[in-house]
Amino acid sequence: MSRGRMGAAVLVAAPPERVFAVLTDWPRHHEWMLLTTARSSGPDQVEAFTGVGPLGFLDTMTITRWEPPGLVRVRHTGRLVRGEGVFRIRPYGGGSRVIWAEDLDLPLGAVGRLLWPLARPFADAMARLSLRRLARLVE
Repeated sequence: MSRGRMGAAVLVAAPPERVFAVLTDWPRHHEWMLLTTARSSGPDQVEAFTGVGPLGFLDTMTITRWEPPGLVRVRHTGRLVRGEGVFRIRPYGGGSRVIWAEDLDLPLGAVGRLLWPLARPFADAMARLSLRRLARLVE
């Protein structure tokens, strides 16, 4: 299985505790994560739907590490999205630095490997834009 890596980082003028609280408030994801709604589906389970109307996909996740206010790591367990994701929040100046990284199993075999170089810049840009929206929300 081939892996695709993507990620983004942003500086936030808010303390790590505030950033972590909003970032992990799953029902608020729609306020900052583009085209995504999320909810807790169990003590260490999260479901996120990304799309417009009925067109999209369900991303199921298991939280594998929970270290407030600096780290949340998930394992993507859905049919389409599989792999590992992490949010790191570190103190930086008077605020925080937020890093979002994903190490995903590429679907569709050779086609997925071929298309990933075209899809990755879009995925990185969506992550950067979402993190900027998070920063505006918590500042």
